[in-house]
Amino acid sequence: MALIIQWSKKADKSFDKILAYLLLEWGESLSRSFTKKVFDFLDILSEFSELGTIENPEKGIRGFLIVKQIVVFYKITEKEIIILDFFDTRQHPEKKKY
Repeated sequence: MALIIQWSKKADKSFDKILAYLLLEWGESLSRSFTKKVFDFLDILSEFSELGTIENPEKGIRGFLIVKQIVVFYKITEKEIIILDFFDTRQHPEKKKY
């Protein structure tokens, strides 16, 4: 059974920041390509919720590398998957909130 995907406000903001950066620095084509990869992943994730690796076992947070530089963090509940944040892997690992 497919789970519903919900986005946190933080995930929404970080996704918009990434898109703005990609559009400014790399153009519309790459921005569209990234968006497609994210939503293709979310389609698969709704069916196979345990696809990512466990990043924080205590909080039940999982992560998945979308592209070489971006990890998406999410949490699974009984009825939905909550997208928590997008993290640029070029940052210091201590900046991860999870």
